[in-house]
Amino acid sequence: MSTATTTYLELSEDGGSAHKFYEVVVDDIHVTIRYGRIGDQGQSKVSSFADARRAQAAAQKKIGEKVRKGYTPAVPGARAARSVTRRAISSSRSTARTAPVLWSFDSGAAAFGIFIDADRCWVGNENGDVFTLTPAGEVTGRFRLPEAVKCIVADDFWIYAGCDDGRVYDLSGKVPRAAYDIAADVDIYWLDIHDGILGVSDVQGGLTVIDHEEESLWTRRSDGQSGWMVRIDADGVYHGHTRGVTKYDLSSGNHQWHRNTGGSVLFGWQEAGAVYAGTTRNQVRMLDKDGGNDRTFQCDAAVYSCAASPDGRYVFAGDNYSSVYCFDATGRRLWKLGTGCGSAYSMQYHDDKLYLVTTSGALACLDVSVTAIGDAEQGVLPHTVSVKAPQLAAVVPSSTVEVTTDIDGGVVVECVDVGGRLRVHIVSPGYRREWNVQFPRDIRQPGTRYVVDGVAESVRGGFYRVRGDIRRLT
Repeated sequence: MSTATTTYLELSEDGGSAHKFYEVVVDDIHVTIRYGRIGDQGQSKVSSFADARRAQAAAQKKIGEKVRKGYTPAVPGARAARSVTRRAISSSRSTARTAPVLWSFDSGAAAFGIFIDADRCWVGNENGDVFTLTPAGEVTGRFRLPEAVKCIVADDFWIYAGCDDGRVYDLSGKVPRAAYDIAADVDIYWLDIHDGILGVSDVQGGLTVIDHEEESLWTRRSDGQSGWMVRIDADGVYHGHTRGVTKYDLSSGNHQWHRNTGGSVLFGWQEAGAVYAGTTRNQVRMLDKDGGNDRTFQCDAAVYSCAASPDGRYVFAGDNYSSVYCFDATGRRLWKLGTGCGSAYSMQYHDDKLYLVTTSGALACLDVSVTAIGDAEQGVLPHTVSVKAPQLAAVVPSSTVEVTTDIDGGVVVECVDVGGRLRVHIVSPGYRREWNVQFPRDIRQPGTRYVVDGVAESVRGGFYRVRGDIRRLT
């Protein structure tokens, strides 16, 4: 009668981003590998071999690979699961006239995540569901992440969803892939990504900046708490917390400037030349990115979300009384209307429409054109289409990779061991082979080649980023 043997390892890099476990169970000719983030159940796969000797050899090879990467023996359950804070907002019904809502989609749970472009509307909720819709409100897709969605951010071509499991998932391909791991001792409040650099704000007012290989560039501790705002551009990181907004240099983390906003910052938005902070002092504060001029947009209650048009002509705000506001660039209030579907956790303006995700779980599309708002203020409203989710199978994150023998116009990359770290380089001609490729860690296997739909050079150079789907080349 065989006796199963278990090897349990953990990786916890101080100041880094990786806090994972790896468990190998050998039972006669069967090897079961379970892996994931510490505190989670993780994923499992079972392999069978011709005899027990081969099973033991395969297990030892896997264990050796992990030890070389820095994993060490540990006791399961000794490390607590990551701390997660859910944003609590008390929402009351607005007494203002109702805004012109063109359509409203019920995502099924309170929703934070939103991103809008010319082709798709994204919404992510506390159930871990991410839905895609057309600008007309037709549901086109559904992903299911392991835990609640913190936020959805775009970085050029790439769409990312931050999740309460401490991972950031790339939703740009057919299957969600884990793109970044955030340290288990960071209670994530908000995050943003620019050119592959990830910024994370947390419950303690801390700020962590991670590069495309998930390695920590720098961390800073602000004078405040509860960092509900982080925005990144090519020059800096803008961090909003209970003491105001602070700018740091993107590369070095050096302090650039700080502005007191009076009340705690509860949300942040950015455009090319300014950042906007929604505060508990019933205001949106616009701050020039050079730290100079600012402007105040006064609301009637605490501001839990804000946005602006790309040209800065209009500034929008949502309060905890289910009201939404619009101001002109000078700070003059143009209108205040009720959402009719809860307080806006997040919002985004696009093409004369204002999109909200709310405490009720709705993604609502408001017509904020001058004509539509004028009609709404007179009580004349469009018929609101109530969008129902069709029976769509949810696509879940996976570390399984489709196998192919056909390059078919794709780019070939190879995973190699560089000083004990797995890196991915391009082997197709015409590219710089010494540059790394940003590539999901969960599917990296040394010596393996993959075909990707395409790659793009990072804006600042020095590495490539995968575009589209990934297949293992055999």
